[in-house]
Amino acid sequence: MSAEATNPGAPIRRRGRPRIDLRRLGRVALLGPVSRDRLPDAIGHVAEAHRAHHPDADLTVLRRAYVLAETSHRGQMRKSGEPYITHPLAVTLILAELGAETTTLTASLLHDTVEDTEVTLDQVGEQFGDEVRYLVDGVTKLEKVDYGAAAEPETFRKMLVATGDDVRVMSIKLADRLHNMRTLGVMRPEKQARIAKVTRDVLIPLAERLGVQALKTELEDLVFAILHPEEYAHTHAVISAATRGADPLTAIAGNVASVLREAGIPAEVLVRPRHFVSVHRVGIKRGELRGTDFGRLLVLVGEDADCYGVLGELHTCFTPVISEFKDFIAAPKFNLYQSLHTAVVGPEGEVAEVLIRTHRMHKVAEAGVIALGNPYAADSGAQSAEPADGERADPTRPGWLSRLLEWQQSATDPDTFWTTLRADLAQDREITVFRTDGGTLGLPAGASCVDAAYAQYGDAAHSCIGARVNGRLATLGTALGDGDTVQLLLAEDAASGPSPGWLDHARTPTARIAITGWLDAHPQDAEAAPADPRPGPQPAPPGSTGSAGRAASALVDRPDATVRLAGCCTPVPPDDVTGFTVRGGAVAVHRLTCPAAARMEAVGRVPVAVSWGEASECRVTLVAESFGRPRLLADLTEAIAGADAAIVSATVEPPSEQRVRHTYTLQLPDAAGLPALMRAMRDVPGVYDVSRAQHPAAVL
Repeated sequence: MSAEATNPGAPIRRRGRPRIDLRRLGRVALLGPVSRDRLPDAIGHVAEAHRAHHPDADLTVLRRAYVLAETSHRGQMRKSGEPYITHPLAVTLILAELGAETTTLTASLLHDTVEDTEVTLDQVGEQFGDEVRYLVDGVTKLEKVDYGAAAEPETFRKMLVATGDDVRVMSIKLADRLHNMRTLGVMRPEKQARIAKVTRDVLIPLAERLGVQALKTELEDLVFAILHPEEYAHTHAVISAATRGADPLTAIAGNVASVLREAGIPAEVLVRPRHFVSVHRVGIKRGELRGTDFGRLLVLVGEDADCYGVLGELHTCFTPVISEFKDFIAAPKFNLYQSLHTAVVGPEGEVAEVLIRTHRMHKVAEAGVIALGNPYAADSGAQSAEPADGERADPTRPGWLSRLLEWQQSATDPDTFWTTLRADLAQDREITVFRTDGGTLGLPAGASCVDAAYAQYGDAAHSCIGARVNGRLATLGTALGDGDTVQLLLAEDAASGPSPGWLDHARTPTARIAITGWLDAHPQDAEAAPADPRPGPQPAPPGSTGSAGRAASALVDRPDATVRLAGCCTPVPPDDVTGFTVRGGAVAVHRLTCPAAARMEAVGRVPVAVSWGEASECRVTLVAESFGRPRLLADLTEAIAGADAAIVSATVEPPSEQRVRHTYTLQLPDAAGLPALMRAMRDVPGVYDVSRAQHPAAVL
């Protein structure tokens, strides 16, 4: 099923703009109708596809590369029985159809020569230049003889490092994997499954991040057929049944084309069928597929402004589904993708999804970085045509790739690198958060303040004790949203470090590798660290160390056990509490609602019954966040005194952005009065938050 089909009623496609249709490319297209024992000048097919995108391209170098590749691979056969030269030709033809420039095609023709023949990198460099040499070296696999089981992960590491300097390396690898997946049927089933899983976990996410949707969608379908044959067969049958009936999208496309003609907006209206995986996902989401769920309308126009003109006409003449509207032109995706997305209701009540984009946007949406030609050429107009908005303006080093190259240096172990790479690539959406110094941080969706700390400070983030998100005090485990402003707070004691609980909140490999490395190097400190990162001073207040069988008034039915009040939830009477035995035989006391307690119970740790003793006095540390104003300190101390609490110590930090943070260690005559005390402090004008500090609160 092709990635795109033209609506018969739509205007004719402009000449010189070949349709990207990869699935129909096969051996006949490469070799022509000739006998197996004679190879024709198959490079002519590549040249024709290349000239469609680059009319003035010099084809001499391609013919020379083809001659070297054909003579080098002569006598080699693929497992399918075809001459080996058909593989580099197919890979090159895929890239040519997508609009790759001449240097990429030259390297593609030669990409297996160094790996599988007697040709050396030096020979490639001498004949075709340093750029081609670098690209061929980037996609050449490492030998299993030298690397053993680590050959595959280390090959990908080498390839990604090379991609950091030239994204065309990964373009060739993706096309190479696509052709190998097309011909995977000759392999043993277990090898098919192994290759399909690596494709699913690594290559498809990389294709998505580089914006090469034409390759990504076909790879998804090929993987789907291998790893989920029953679901694939069912989806295939559903699509086949749908194509035999009337297509409601065709009628809606005709109506849309009429509306745009009457409005005087030149546009092509196409029906774009969904690929197999997309149909499968829609079926899971909606349960029962509708006639319009098997495709979407694609409207192609000449200028950016026309996109919004089309949107206005559609929303005026049809009933729009407002919840489906997304503007990826004003805010492009991190993989260069730009389009307007909307959905409208047709005359018969059918809902049709619509994509609106310019012809250039469509080319980039299908081919991603490949469509940019040579982004490294001094006279290339690809970069200058993009808006200067950070990483999107520089396709040669997208932000996600910079972060990947940074953390891979710390993952020296191949297994760690391989596992972390798959986890990192599984994060398929990015957010941008702002620092208080005016800088920005690019993070994966779902990232927390822990991730922001390590992204900004590196290993210095080990001493992070809290954060302010959009001006409010927040735990380090707080998930960040796109556009948030984050200020990380570091302890004065640089020797302090993270707790194991930080790993529960770390989403980026940089943070996870750094935290794991510190915990491995400081096993004793890791055991004593609090389970959940929260803002507040690190040193425990006087009297917080446990004694045998009790910690202040917390009692357990184990006379010889040391009892500790957990720093993650700071329990005080009359909180409902539970306990868990930790290393060394001590019992850590948590509130029943504490996430750390739930995690320990989930992994099979047996709870220990805990009760509060007769002593009712307690000492707690409270943090008050407020706006600065005259007499604020006097009003707060008056509210504390009015609740019969005694101030043991107090700290007032210097104002920051008109906000002041007060930290009080207080002695209460009765723990039951703590809620009333916190309410009284919150009622003081200017105070917008009062919370317990994260360290253990001593209970007398």
